[in-house]
Amino acid sequence: MVTSLSPLNSGFRRSPVDRILDRDSTVRRMDWVLNGAVLGLLVMGTFLVWSATRQRLIDSGGDPQSFLKKHLFNVVIGIALGAVTMLLDYRLLRAYAPIVYGISVLGLVAVLSPLGSTINGAHSWIVLPLGFSVQPSEFAKVALVVGVAVLLGERQNGETAPPTSDLLLAGAFAAVPIVLIMAQPDLGTTMVIGFMLLGMLAVAGVSGRILGGLLVTALIVVGVAIKVGVLSSYQVSRFAAFANPSLDPRGVGYNTGQARIAIGQGGVFGQGLFRGTQTNGKFVPEQHTDFIFTVAGEELGLIGATVLIVLMGVVLWRTLRIARRAEDLFGLLAATGIACWFTFQAFENIGMTLGITPVTGLPLPFVSYGGSSMFANLMAIGLLQNVHTKRYV
Repeated sequence: MVTSLSPLNSGFRRSPVDRILDRDSTVRRMDWVLNGAVLGLLVMGTFLVWSATRQRLIDSGGDPQSFLKKHLFNVVIGIALGAVTMLLDYRLLRAYAPIVYGISVLGLVAVLSPLGSTINGAHSWIVLPLGFSVQPSEFAKVALVVGVAVLLGERQNGETAPPTSDLLLAGAFAAVPIVLIMAQPDLGTTMVIGFMLLGMLAVAGVSGRILGGLLVTALIVVGVAIKVGVLSSYQVSRFAAFANPSLDPRGVGYNTGQARIAIGQGGVFGQGLFRGTQTNGKFVPEQHTDFIFTVAGEELGLIGATVLIVLMGVVLWRTLRIARRAEDLFGLLAATGIACWFTFQAFENIGMTLGITPVTGLPLPFVSYGGSSMFANLMAIGLLQNVHTKRYV
């Protein structure tokens, strides 16, 4: 019998194009339900960002599609970064963890130098030429997910929990970016990272006593940060407004008050895309970023907002499914960290528009405008697909 020696079934190393064309290729093995949910969120986010910025730009005499174009550019770059993350060899992905970590820490240090810029009260950005800006703390999330998964994912025979030395190393690994992010100060991102780390530690087998101690320590640190003035006055005021919604409705409580009005006006079916009175009237600040959910509530109504939440729920479901079915502990921990990241950030963003959580300035994953956030989110999806497709190798 003659055996074909085509590139698809020969013993030679195949090119990326050959692997894509192979019927058993990485593309075919991807979780397409996850991809479909992410694509749905990206499409909804594109229209919501366009609606939130269109009228403002018309009134100012600018190009009504300028934010739309930038957002689409961010999505394309993010998809490319996600594809690279997915196609990287699993072993190389682990080897690159220290490099990614080092780059993210350098970026956080640069933010605190004269290169950094303050936007919306947080000194968290590096402004680049041509009007682009980078937020290194978003990439720190990806670096910490991979790095902590590597540190806690190596077990000796018979071990059911990471040894103390690995826990201390992981703690030091996470402490450096956390301190730098708090120095900006960016409490929202710090909270996301904290929730992410607690979830990964719990799945790694760390005892409840240690987790409880870490949680208490975190609360004490936040309390001390407030007392000594690490947090900005506007951040402390946001928590005060959350505790007392009637506090300063024309000042610190203005955003959440207008957000609830916008969502309430949407009713069941909404006022129609591009027709929201609160949105077109520019009553809700930062509506294309932090308060993007208000556009969905006002213009798409309860039905549209529910669709958005369901799509986010599908992303979380598939992420947890990938974690449960991961081939090794590294994949389990990485997928768990991403699940905690998306869960906390989505709940906090939607919750602050409804007044059930304090305002922290966190964007809604895959929906809000913002290049750094979009890049980090889609790289996380690439990492999930990398973990998922490894099961079939």
